[in-house]
Amino acid sequence: MAEQVAFKRTSVLTDDYFHYCPGCTHGVAHRLVAEVIEEMGIQDRTIGVSPVGCSVLAYNYLDVDFVEAAHGRAPAVATGIRRTLPEDRYVFTYQGDGDLASIGMAEIIHAANRGEKITVIFINNAIYGMTGGQMAPTTLPGMRTTTSPNGRDTGLCGHPIRMCELLDTLVEPKFIARGSLSSPKLILKAKKLLRQAFDLQHSGFTFVELLSTCPTGWGLTPDNSLAWLERNMVPFFPMEVFREPGKMPPQATPYHPDLKVRDDAPKAEKKTEEG
Repeated sequence: MAEQVAFKRTSVLTDDYFHYCPGCTHGVAHRLVAEVIEEMGIQDRTIGVSPVGCSVLAYNYLDVDFVEAAHGRAPAVATGIRRTLPEDRYVFTYQGDGDLASIGMAEIIHAANRGEKITVIFINNAIYGMTGGQMAPTTLPGMRTTTSPNGRDTGLCGHPIRMCELLDTLVEPKFIARGSLSSPKLILKAKKLLRQAFDLQHSGFTFVELLSTCPTGWGLTPDNSLAWLERNMVPFFPMEVFREPGKMPPQATPYHPDLKVRDDAPKAEKKTEEG
């Protein structure tokens, strides 16, 4: 009987063992990115940019060219790479929520607004992971962290930032979507989102947010962290494709003001004095 391969290790992953905490879904995300790169046949034409945070060591696990950026600056570095290298290259960043939505907020907003032809993979676990579990821009109301031991106070710190919705207000992005890594079914859907983002990269800016776990930072077991994500994060960060070809919102329509000099301004009425 001939054997049929149902599962194999992708060649885009290195042989290094993941260093991530038990239950962390960074490893799942790495696997999905590697599978997409392998299936597209672009391993030798792909450049990744890793920032500061748990995701900084992605270059140890993904067998593609990598550049490490300063904290939050991955989109700026990716912009330089994209504009310098031949057009057939694929450039992506792999960033956590503390990195992208806090110190890197200006970088991601302006890269998206310029429509840079890069793919941004945004891992959202609602906390700073590597540096000790501090409150992040995505931390949920009332959620306890090392810097909000009594829970996030929205009166003092504001509400969590929804990055997909924020970027969806801009004109230039071509693909914006949010998925989750909390179940096998959703993991398969997340892979499809990543593939769409890479497929569309040469037409403009693409962005995929993946809801992820941080059992250590949350103080939960791996199983409980998956349930916690679905119970608490999904209602506030809904899984959705916000824009793609054929599904572009009105705000994605470029605005062309009439800047010609015209003598058609309404004439002011002249007042006359009596007597």
